[in-house]
Amino acid sequence: MRHHNNVRKFGRPSSQRKALLKSLARSLVLHENINTTEAKAKELRPFIEKLITAGKTNTPTARRQVSARLGSPVAVKKIFDTLSPKYIDRKGGYTRIVKLPIRLGDGAKMAHIEFV
Repeated sequence: MRHHNNVRKFGRPSSQRKALLKSLARSLVLHENINTTEAKAKELRPFIEKLITAGKTNTPTARRQVSARLGSPVAVKKIFDTLSPKYIDRKGGYTRIVKLPIRLGDGAKMAHIEFV
């Protein structure tokens, strides 16, 4: 039974899944909006919101944690210098998911995820 197991697996091993989330998060931070499948966007939302919340404290510990999750010094710098200060008085809900029409090739539900 899968009670309380809410992680989407995407048909990938755990290492590939972690790499996928890291890559999506890095792209979202650098470009501030991306188009992806709806399931990937829904899985990315809590991942990126935890990073933005950690970025609001701006301590060396938080910087190390965000760096370990993202792996890109440019993205980490952008989180701490531009994104997190924008949301300093906001308690959550830093991203917005907008549903797009289905993809023609395989019929996948598409979505646009962006920072509010």
